[in-house]
Amino acid sequence: MGKKFDFEYIVIGSGPAGMTAALNLARLTDKKIAIVEGGVLGGALSARDIPSAASLKFAHTYYKATHSADCGISGMSLHFNFPTAVNHQEDLTRNAVFDAHEKLEKTGVTCILGMANFIDENTIAIGEREYSSRYFIIATGASLNTANITGVDYVNYLTPETALKNRRLPKAVCVVGGGATGCEIAEYFAKLGVKTALLERSSRLLPREDEEVGKVMREYFENELGVIVLTNARVVAIEKDNVSKRVVFAKDGHEKMVRVDTIVLATGSEPAVDLGLENANVKYKKNGILTNSFFQTTAKNIFAIGDCIGGESSTDLATMQGGYLASSLAYRAKMPFDATGAIRVVSTCPGVAVVGYNEDDLIRRDKHYRKELVYLSETSTMKSLCKTKGFVKLIANRENRLIGAVIVAPNAVLLAHELALAVRSRVSLGELATMPHAVMSFGEAVQIAARRMMTRKK
Repeated sequence: MGKKFDFEYIVIGSGPAGMTAALNLARLTDKKIAIVEGGVLGGALSARDIPSAASLKFAHTYYKATHSADCGISGMSLHFNFPTAVNHQEDLTRNAVFDAHEKLEKTGVTCILGMANFIDENTIAIGEREYSSRYFIIATGASLNTANITGVDYVNYLTPETALKNRRLPKAVCVVGGGATGCEIAEYFAKLGVKTALLERSSRLLPREDEEVGKVMREYFENELGVIVLTNARVVAIEKDNVSKRVVFAKDGHEKMVRVDTIVLATGSEPAVDLGLENANVKYKKNGILTNSFFQTTAKNIFAIGDCIGGESSTDLATMQGGYLASSLAYRAKMPFDATGAIRVVSTCPGVAVVGYNEDDLIRRDKHYRKELVYLSETSTMKSLCKTKGFVKLIANRENRLIGAVIVAPNAVLLAHELALAVRSRVSLGELATMPHAVMSFGEAVQIAARRMMTRKK
């Protein structure tokens, strides 16, 4: 008779990856399942994604109302109640936590609150209690990486999570980090009238994306929002005195500084792996837990998904991984994870959505590709209704199959779903070019790009 365990599966971490894995396992099996959470139930979804979406909606709405004079709307005397806006965000977060708990309860998943530490391959300790399981899924996410910045231990700063919960607007803020999160936070403050500086150590904003994206977004931040954007700026320290705080950075061989009253560090993340992995024979490196193509760690009964395994993760990709792992474990099917057509999004306005490969990905992989970029100004919608700059870029392989797309546009994510389906289903450029699109929409740019690629020689 086999050894008895408290659970068949214990999922450590209730963020997008862990929650999806636990709920799907509960629906697909009749096994005992538990989920462990050391912070807010729902993980990054409750602590970061939902508050961010609510805050950005508030900022976008206010900014649009006060900058629509050309449409006949006079919003110059419009004011907002900031505490009420923060309260609304907090209400949504509480609702998200409640919903997460309710979903787990309805599907029969046991919820355990506390920090987990492995004792061995089949046992974890949470406080003074121990729990055993036949299988574990680690989905602990990642934490803010403040390495190489001195002063973080004695200067108060805000994180991407706490910045949006602050109940008082600063007069001047410096956001360190020009990736997706940093750009979203900088836009949030700038649209509410806060003097904002945005620092990025790379040569462009959104360095993970293609060069055209960084160029358009920089023009948007500087010319429309009045944000001070400094690229090639490596932050080395944060300091304070009785009057203000300072961000010290190296640029062009010189040390410079920005003086503000609030600092937000959006400096990227590092995998959260401090849970006694050595005791379970799970190997990891600085950039994450080591897994194979089935998300199996070096301990055969332990799996890992999401940000804790490093790589280019996101909420959307982590959710895909959670669903895949649950299905493969439930059906005992060893199919490698297929991320074809995965979407990542920057929720600014204009927004950024990338589907599948972008151009930089293919250059790094030394793969052949074709591309076509259509600016929004070439569409009927832009000519008649909108002034926002942006573009749609389609990327295809030798066989004229779509393998990637980059979108910079208002509500970019709405176009992304059509293109994700096209990439995942190996739709040809001919099919995309003849697919019906609403004329008064930015989908017209997709059609224009596909037609051009079809008529242009390879």
